[in-house]
Amino acid sequence: MKILHIPCLEDNYAYLIIDESSRDAAVVDPVEPEKVLKVADENGVVPKLVLTTHHHWDHAGGNEKIKKLVPGIRVFGGSLDNVKGCTDQVEHGDKISLGNEVNVLAFHTPCHTKGHISYFISSKGEDPAVFTGDTLFIAGCGKFFEGTAEQMYQSLCKTLGSLPKTTRVYCGHEYTEKNLRFALTVEPENEQMKQKLAWVKHQREANQPTVPSTIEDEMGTNPFMRVDLPELQNRVGCSTPVEALKEIRRMKDNWRG
Repeated sequence: MKILHIPCLEDNYAYLIIDESSRDAAVVDPVEPEKVLKVADENGVVPKLVLTTHHHWDHAGGNEKIKKLVPGIRVFGGSLDNVKGCTDQVEHGDKISLGNEVNVLAFHTPCHTKGHISYFISSKGEDPAVFTGDTLFIAGCGKFFEGTAEQMYQSLCKTLGSLPKTTRVYCGHEYTEKNLRFALTVEPENEQMKQKLAWVKHQREANQPTVPSTIEDEMGTNPFMRVDLPELQNRVGCSTPVEALKEIRRMKDNWRG
C-alpha cells in the first residue's frame, strides 16, 4: 500500500491510501476535495472510500462535496458522531476492505468527540498504519471537547497503545513542533524528546511533514502516552495515570509557548 500526505487548510492533513494491486484508494478526512482528487488523479487512482475520523468541519467538511465529485463513493464515520455526508456508520471493531490487499479496522477512540474513530490499516508484508485524527497527535493529544480524561486514557494508552510498536501514526494536524516544546516542559531531561525536536525543526525548515511517527516513538516522546510511568506522575503531582493525563492536558491548555 502507498500513503500520501495532502496538506489542507492551515495545518490539516488529509491522506490518500492506495491499494497498489487494484489501484483502489481511500481518503482520510478530505476537507479540500479538489486538492485530494488532484493527487488521486496524478497517481492514476479513483477514491472508493472516505474514512472520516470525526465530525468537526475541518475533517468532515468536504464529505458532501466529494460525494458530488465522485458519485457512489462511500463515506464512513463513527456511529456516535454526526458526520456530514456519512453513508456507512462504523462501530469499534468494524472491518472495511480496500482493494485486494488493504484491510481497515475501525477503533472507537472517544474524548475529543464522543464518536471519534481511528482507522488501523494493514497490508501483508508491510508495517501497519493508524489514522488518529485529533485523538493522538505526534507528541500530543486532542482537547477533551466531548469526553473525559478516563476516556482519553483508554483511547490513547489502551486502544492505540496496544497496537504493534511499528505501527505508523498519521494524525490530523501538523502540531508536532509545538507539542514537543510543551512536552519538554513536562520532561526537560528527556533526550529522546530533544532529539525528535531537533529533527522536527529540520523537517519544518525544509517544509516537510513530521508525520508519520510510530507507536514506539510516541511511547518515548508523547507525555500523554507516558502517564503510566510513576516518575511522570510524580513530576506533575499525581498518583494515577488518569489524574496525570488530566493534569498534563490542563497544563497544555494553559501553556503559552
